[in-house]
Amino acid sequence: MNILLKSAKIIDKHNESLHLKTRDILIKDGVIAKIAAKIEPESKTQVVKHKNLHVSIGWFDSSVSFGEPGYEERETIENGLRTAALSGFTDVVLNPSTHPCPDSSSDIVYLKNAAAGQLTNLYPLGTLTMKADGNDLAELYDMKNAGAVGFYDYKLPMTNANLLKVALQYVQNFSGLVYSFPLDTKIAGKGIVNEGAVSTQLGLKGIPALAEELQVARDLFILEYTGGKLHIPTISTATSVKLIVDAKKKGLDVSCSVAIHNLVYTDSVLEEFDSTYKVLPPLRTKPDTKALLKGLKDGTIDFVTSDHTPMNIEEKRIEFDNASYGTIGLETAFGSLNQLLDIEAVVNLLTKGRERYGLKSPEIKEGETACLTLFTPEGSSTFNEEDIESTSKNSMFLGSEMKGSVYGSINNSIHLTTNTK
Repeated sequence: MNILLKSAKIIDKHNESLHLKTRDILIKDGVIAKIAAKIEPESKTQVVKHKNLHVSIGWFDSSVSFGEPGYEERETIENGLRTAALSGFTDVVLNPSTHPCPDSSSDIVYLKNAAAGQLTNLYPLGTLTMKADGNDLAELYDMKNAGAVGFYDYKLPMTNANLLKVALQYVQNFSGLVYSFPLDTKIAGKGIVNEGAVSTQLGLKGIPALAEELQVARDLFILEYTGGKLHIPTISTATSVKLIVDAKKKGLDVSCSVAIHNLVYTDSVLEEFDSTYKVLPPLRTKPDTKALLKGLKDGTIDFVTSDHTPMNIEEKRIEFDNASYGTIGLETAFGSLNQLLDIEAVVNLLTKGRERYGLKSPEIKEGETACLTLFTPEGSSTFNEEDIESTSKNSMFLGSEMKGSVYGSINNSIHLTTNTK
């Protein structure tokens, strides 16, 4: 099918000739055939018109979790990818948070096959260790050849420093990317929220910022010794930002991300003991959110993520101490980030990151495959449960105001559009 986007304002700072220009874009058989000030529709052409239509290359998310295999009641791969597409994401990196966890090449092949034929491309991570138990390295080379884009024991810290050292040395043979979750479990103890005035007031056990920062410092020392490629997912404290600034000044090959909810909320929202706000790393303080935003703006933090983590109702609507960590975030990533930054910065952050995983970045250019996100940065709405496309409904953004909206996305010759209000 041919698709004609009418009067679309292009946001693409890497394409100076089109950036901030309003153009018609004709797509034929999944390829951008023509970009011009005005294009007349041919027969059998779907004309796409939206109020204040903006377009960018498809968005990328480096940290999403679904449930399949093992936890399909939380989210299947099919519905998870549909949710991502409706939220504007054409490429996602899948966390190894399933049961069984993907620690072999056959597991990676299964995930790739399960995601075939969807609008949104899925790039799986394999576990760093067998069964993610932190004892023996998994089949890293075989998983890389099968399509794994990195290695991560999801939300589990690498307590064995020597094993992290060996992993960083080993993956240099095939340019592998090693993850290390920033948490020192000895310091964190039985904490479940940020340690500070709020946790003391509420009588909840706290996770000190030090628990993250010690682990980050240790990992960076190991990286300096070994070389290799290290990614530190979802940092949450001001000192973590400073540590990574210093590491990058030394020339270390380290990247990091931040979850959007750690930019938007602080631990002050915990006063109602609402378990939808229970996430890992925990929500921190206002000085931390300010430092994280500054780190994003100056490039210290490489990219943002929704850290989309579906959990069913039985895992969240129980006593705060016993509730599972995690919030869904794909549907609210754009609308919440757009509250914090200007639209060019928002689009830049939502499209960054592919190169870290060895993935080619799309282009808005005649002759290129159409990989596009359609949106408007204007307008406001309140995010309600009926706006949730995920199977699980555990969103900490319920009742929050969103700025702008996503109209849909185009990729792999598929056009999926939201039901715009």
